[in-house]
Amino acid sequence: MVKRFFITGTDTEVGKTFVTQALMQAATKAGDTVLGFKPIASGCEHIGGELKNSDALTLQAHSSISLPYKLHNPYAFAPAIAPHIAARQSNRTICCTRLSRDLASLSQHAVEWIFIEGAGGWRLPINEQHYLSDWVKDEQLPVILVVGLRLGCINHALLSLEAIENDGLAVAGWVINHIDPNMAQVKANIDTLTQRIKAPLLGEIPWLANNAHQKGADFIDISPLSSAPI
Repeated sequence: MVKRFFITGTDTEVGKTFVTQALMQAATKAGDTVLGFKPIASGCEHIGGELKNSDALTLQAHSSISLPYKLHNPYAFAPAIAPHIAARQSNRTICCTRLSRDLASLSQHAVEWIFIEGAGGWRLPINEQHYLSDWVKDEQLPVILVVGLRLGCINHALLSLEAIENDGLAVAGWVINHIDPNMAQVKANIDTLTQRIKAPLLGEIPWLANNAHQKGADFIDISPLSSAPI
């Protein structure tokens, strides 16, 4: 059975795409096949006659099977704004049923892993009634939390984890991502997080501005995910 995981973050711009890519690379490095899924994306550009998102293109590029773009990213919006607002502006409605149908279609392909990247943080509205987290709950997807290491991350991480667990979902693991090279008391913040988060720490990605050649997979361990509920 394919192993499916949903990647969320403590906020927007904390490195969800980079971590999702790293997880995909790690699976590939282990000799497994993998697909990336970005259900909803804002900030898209017209490429080849259709709206495409750079994050979703990254996941498509690191997938083991060549599939049409829309299978990786069914909802694409041009404005770089909250997706439910972008959908409203374009007279569209983001539908949980369609997301489930598209994920089920992806799951029919002969791969061992599907990594699903969210948008924004955990409580992302997708229409007037639902959050993206409602869909994750419907699908009972185990969750991986990306903690962007910056001032305020302890509060954001613990509140996010509390919300995920209160939704009845399993936290399969979490990843530390250094996004502020000037952050004070880095070790003390990491120590506080590791003392309070019981889920497996899958990796710590350093600030890579001067080492862009390094792959995120170099810092990720996906072995704890093998025993996670799917």
